[in-house]
Amino acid sequence: MKTKRLWMTTSIILFILLLISVFTGGFKTYLLADETQQEAVPKPPIEQINLQDLIDDDTVKGDPNAPVTIVEWSDFECPFCERFYQQTLGLIEKEYIDTGKVNMVYRDFPLSFHENAQKAAEAAECAGEQGKFWEMHDSLFENGVEGGVRSFKKFAKDLDLNDAEFNECLDSGKMESEVKKDMVDGQNAGVKGTPAFIINGKLLSGAQPFSVFKQAIDEALTE
Repeated sequence: MKTKRLWMTTSIILFILLLISVFTGGFKTYLLADETQQEAVPKPPIEQINLQDLIDDDTVKGDPNAPVTIVEWSDFECPFCERFYQQTLGLIEKEYIDTGKVNMVYRDFPLSFHENAQKAAEAAECAGEQGKFWEMHDSLFENGVEGGVRSFKKFAKDLDLNDAEFNECLDSGKMESEVKKDMVDGQNAGVKGTPAFIINGKLLSGAQPFSVFKQAIDEALTE
């Protein structure tokens, strides 16, 4: 009887030890498998874009020596670009551009399905030849691009530009290649739509609220 009890007790102990061994071994295998899975899916690195490759002879708003540069690709006929202009740009100017912390470069990205976007971009570049790029930029967003070239010539007159020079520039397509170069540079930088921004080399897409720009700019200022 005692021998039988001893045998049963021993069997139970061995069975428990076997369960413990199987459980711990399996748990260890699970952990290793989980670690392997994590290592197999690394976080993609954040791409850093060389700003000097993205800025040609475009007009700079703000201090050229500011520690943060924002390069914007935009379309004067794009409603989201207009939203950025109306709701966010002024706040960026007040807090960062006017205080010397940020400068901003506008580059053209007229979308093909916007009928007047290409000529609007050329109009701003033609105004830039007479030192009034940003004034035309503001007029285009505030008044819209309906009416095309006829409207752009009126905006130029309202800005006291030299009519003959502006009209010649716009009618001849002188700035067509400049606008196309902006688009190519934007595409090479990963721009797929408008508006798009590169803040000290990091891409930010869409008409984001000011809070998103503030976070990105503040991070760039501390780097």
